[in-house]
Amino acid sequence: MAKIVSIAERLNGNLYYLDEESHIKVNQDIAKKTGTGKLLVRICPANVYSEEQDGTIGVSHAACLECGTCLAVAAPGSLEWHYPKGGCGVHFREG
Repeated sequence: MAKIVSIAERLNGNLYYLDEESHIKVNQDIAKKTGTGKLLVRICPANVYSEEQDGTIGVSHAACLECGTCLAVAAPGSLEWHYPKGGCGVHFREG
């Protein structure tokens, strides 16, 4: 019988090559006015986004899986996102 592996265990098998410069920027004003900030915190599968004490949205770009979920739900203008520069970002491995 095959061993059941958790999502966290599978994600830990990936390689991450960190780009020191974030590929994600949140427009705090638009995110707050539209509720996008709180939505990003709830919906991101990698927990890239966090709500800070002052209500701003923090970004831990190193954890990004580049799945595009945030882009699908963000209000126009609230999120500036692009892939990390060549060779950086997540490198998926399975097995």
